[in-house]
Amino acid sequence: MYTLYYAPGSANLLVHLALLEIGAPHTLERVDLDAGQQRSAAYLTLNPNGVVPTLVIDGVPHGEAAALAMLLAERHAEAALAPATGSAQRADYLQWMLYLANSLQPLFRQWFYPGDHLPGAADSIKEAARIGIEKCWSHIDAQLAAHGPYMLGDTFGMVDLYALMLMRWSRNMPRPATAWPQLAALAARLKARPSWKRVCEAEGLVEWA
Repeated sequence: MYTLYYAPGSANLLVHLALLEIGAPHTLERVDLDAGQQRSAAYLTLNPNGVVPTLVIDGVPHGEAAALAMLLAERHAEAALAPATGSAQRADYLQWMLYLANSLQPLFRQWFYPGDHLPGAADSIKEAARIGIEKCWSHIDAQLAAHGPYMLGDTFGMVDLYALMLMRWSRNMPRPATAWPQLAALAARLKARPSWKRVCEAEGLVEWA
């Protein structure tokens, strides 16, 4: 049994989708970010960084969405959400998971919270983030055009769930991910999966649902 501490639509979305795809028993604990619950003493004992997600595994709390997703894929290999160790696609899987974690996801924090990075330069930071995000979407769209329909070819997996979460985050940007044709097709394909309907119902997501 897992326990996922989450805030609707936040970085926990990847982990929540993975749990649903795997079919792993889990419970949900909502963290009220607007009320500052992530900074409470109780929550900081679980996640000293004061962010979501936190996933309690065998009684021990762990953080970092990408790491949790990769760990779940490893713990539940029967779900085939990641290529097996030693397989030809393993390197591509690791490459794309870390690309999304290191190159694309951090740009969204700059887009949503530009004032946290350099007070007084929020507009410049936000514009730079937009340019960087769009560059990443172009790169991913080209990958899908050449090797799709999924991120790793014919096989659906964890990288696609990660991309889906980040695509949702872009929904209100001047040029959302779905402005790119291959990404739009991927989003439609993934949103047709039962896990997407279930995660939207569980987290109360209505926008871009």
